[in-house]
This record gives sequence, structure tokens and C-alpha cells, in this order.
Amino acid sequence: MKLIVTGATGFVGRELIRQSLSHPKVTSVVALARSPVAVPETLPASADSSKLKAVVIQDYEVYPDEVKKEFAGAGACIWTVAITPSKSKTYDFEEVRRICQTSPIAGLRAMHEAGTATPFRFVYMSGAAAERDPEKTPNYMPQYSLMRGETENQLLALGRELGGIEVAAVKPGYITTPGDIARYVMGNAVRLMAGIPPINVGDLVAVMLDQVVNGFEKEPLTPEDLIRIAGTVSRAT
Repeated sequence: MKLIVTGATGFVGRELIRQSLSHPKVTSVVALARSPVAVPETLPASADSSKLKAVVIQDYEVYPDEVKKEFAGAGACIWTVAITPSKSKTYDFEEVRRICQTSPIAGLRAMHEAGTATPFRFVYMSGAAAERDPEKTPNYMPQYSLMRGETENQLLALGRELGGIEVAAVKPGYITTPGDIARYVMGNAVRLMAGIPPINVGDLVAVMLDQVVNGFEKEPLTPEDLIRIAGTVSRAT
């Protein structure tokens, strides 16, 4: 499978690149980012760095022909580009919407136009608090949470409209990483206050790779789903 990873220089994106280069069913990785993507320094012995194709994009809303041609024949995309809830407070909300909503919709359209495989599986990495029902008022950052839920709805509808596309939202809780005490503390604080379990970034990535390679078990994938599936899949270490 040819896999597209957006936001490949980000926290989750870097781990996606690391694990995908070792995944036996991933034959090539198109690593999309606004700056060049380098081969990770800590790769498992089974990794094949020749799979990596780094592609620089200036704006996730605009896809020049030279970028779109790299999408041709891809079997899946894992979309990680977003402005996180905490960082969103420092941006104008329309810019947050553009990055979190307009860009993935434009990206999915561009991938379809490039001629992807059928089925083409598209993972939208959302969040546990995203709310799809516009009649509800989320307790946590309602404007942001409703926008992310609206994006999930729009991507699901676009997948049905274009045909041959399977879309799933992955909705993790707080994402932790080994050795990062601050993330560990925050993840457990969210668990205590909101009842949402945290997940290790390596486990999250292993689940997303499993789902695009083998097919979506369900949609959406909740924090509890992600932790359950993580216990059944192996990952590169």
C-alpha cells in the first residue's frame, strides 16, 4: 500500500513515518509537510528508508500538479494536520477552521482527483471532544468541538459523494509519549476530570496503520476503541 501522511513533521506525524517505514504492507510513504521530512534517526532494524518520499507543500488548501501526482495510486491517507484546542486560543477562529476543516476537505478532493486506489481509506485524526450533533453544546470549548465534529460529518459526506472512499474519524484522548512527564501528568488529569483515557503516541499510530491497511473496524474510533485495538496489534519499536 502507498500511504499518504499529512503533517509528517508533527508529533504524531513523525511517529507515523517511523512506524510506516517498518510496516510490511506499506510499500511507500508520501510524507507531506510544509518543510522537508527527514528519515527518522531511531528506526527499527526492519525499516526501509527507501520507502519515504518527502513532499513539501506551502498550503494544505492548495495542491499544485507536482504535489497531486505523488498521490496517484495511493491506498490510504492519515490526516494529522490540525490546530490543537490549547493552541487554537492564540489564533483567529476562522484560521483554526481553515486548518482543521477547509484543508482536509481540499486535501481529500485533491487525492481523489489524482487517481487513488479503490477503496481509498482516509483517516481524519480528530479528538475525543469533537461533537457531530450541532444541537448539542459540548462542555469543553464548544465552538472548537462543534467545528471538529462538523468536519467529521463533511468528510464522511464527501467520501460518499466521491465514491470508492472510506472515511473514519479517529478520536483519541490526550496523547502521551514515553519519558515526557508533563504529557503523562496532563493525560491522567484529563482522565480524572473528563473520564477520557490517554493513549501513547506509538499505540495510536499502530492502530491507525492497522486500520488503513486492514480496513476500518468501526467509525468513529473512540478513545476506548483505540486502546482496545492497540492491545491486539503489534508495532515497530
